[in-house]
Amino acid sequence: MGRGGWRGKGGWQQGEAPSADDAPAWLSGRLPGDWFTGAPEVTIDREEILIVGELPALADDHPDDAARAAAEAGRISRFREETRDARIEIARQAEHRYQRKVSWGARLGGTRELFTTHSAPVMTRLRQPERLVLDTLVDSGVARSRSEALAWAVRLVGEHADAWLAELRAAMSKVDDLRSKGPDLA
Repeated sequence: MGRGGWRGKGGWQQGEAPSADDAPAWLSGRLPGDWFTGAPEVTIDREEILIVGELPALADDHPDDAARAAAEAGRISRFREETRDARIEIARQAEHRYQRKVSWGARLGGTRELFTTHSAPVMTRLRQPERLVLDTLVDSGVARSRSEALAWAVRLVGEHADAWLAELRAAMSKVDDLRSKGPDLA
């Protein structure tokens, strides 16, 4: 059976990947306790699990915001290098368990940096009015390609529709719950 499409239970979700609902708990038990100041932010979709943790605060004083940002970026870079082998092993285990790519990032003060992120292709058919929007973004220099323009537009919608998207996700979850309580037709 192929991936995607309506499948009855969980209709709009991908069919074959196992649930990753317990991934935050699994990661809390698997991650070294000294990496982050608390539980990491774990974001899960159909293709990827993104783990972003808060690093311990810098002890030094910095003369200005630019110096502080540079120190934060340097500390994140050091974390990335020092934890690389362990992160690869944790990612390998999680990828096997959840059948999704695992990506990492870190936060420190006002700096948030993602590394090893996954980019998934998404196919779509657009009619001329939608293509003209993308072409305008390309022609104006906002994006280098239609693909980049579409990604930009999706990010923009996501930034301005967070509350609505959260409400939609909650409604989808409720539909899944109701569907699971219904009769089993199999």
